[in-house]
Amino acid sequence: MASERTYGEIPGYSPGSTFRNRDDLRASGVHRPNQAGICGGSDGAESIVVSGGYVDDEDYGSEIIYTGQGGNDPTTKRQTADQQLTRGNLGLARSQIDGNPVRVVRGAAGDPVHSPKAGLRYDGLFRVVDHWLDTGKDGFKIWRYRLVTLESVDPPFTGVHDAAAAPAARTEATIQRLVRSTAVANGVKRLHSYRCQVCGLQLATPAGPYAEAAHIRALGRPHNGPDVASNILCLCPNDHLLFDTGAIYVDADGVVRQTDTVAEVGKLRLVAGHAVDWDHLAYHRRHHKP
Repeated sequence: MASERTYGEIPGYSPGSTFRNRDDLRASGVHRPNQAGICGGSDGAESIVVSGGYVDDEDYGSEIIYTGQGGNDPTTKRQTADQQLTRGNLGLARSQIDGNPVRVVRGAAGDPVHSPKAGLRYDGLFRVVDHWLDTGKDGFKIWRYRLVTLESVDPPFTGVHDAAAAPAARTEATIQRLVRSTAVANGVKRLHSYRCQVCGLQLATPAGPYAEAAHIRALGRPHNGPDVASNILCLCPNDHLLFDTGAIYVDADGVVRQTDTVAEVGKLRLVAGHAVDWDHLAYHRRHHKP
């Protein structure tokens, strides 16, 4: 249940806290399951353990490419079946949308550079910045998540508002995706007169029209999409979120479709001077369309 979730730090356990085994870790509340690598459900995920259980995990210290749960042989650590966007996998996707931080614990069996030599270690709060469907090293479909560290976070939400309290500090914990504002992105938005390429909406504000630049192939590891106009769509905030999370995609004929039903949303709107790279749209389909 959502009311049982605890997002953020657990009092008494700062980053660097160590645990002899999973029983000690569970007792602390930092990560509550005895075996599962994800503590979460459809309402969100509060913590994960990175301990070498999946061959597709990539640990770069301040950034982790994490493999979802399911379809894994615990003895061989190899994938034997496709993963589904359910349970903890769905929880991590929900945490990206809601912007809730995720506690990250590393185990000794994980990456030799970033993991403890023995037992388990709590390594602080991360946020989920991306998730997508991929084909893993063993040939099965897996859900992957990119998590990056937080330098500062909001205190845990208690559901009580104190009107006399000082304004909350701005922190990365509530940011669910980075919206870049570059000359290239602004140029694309101007070409479209700030109209969404999916729904055609142009948002009017007192300061002028507003739209967002959505990268088709995500920047950074492991997608390494280029920050160029052909890799950018001009979208309204609603369709930007739907596109980034894979709720909609563009098919080979330029039709925007809902991922779960394949229902047609409309035709992708194009304008002279903005050449969209269809290879990037195909990449987006492969990583979001089951």
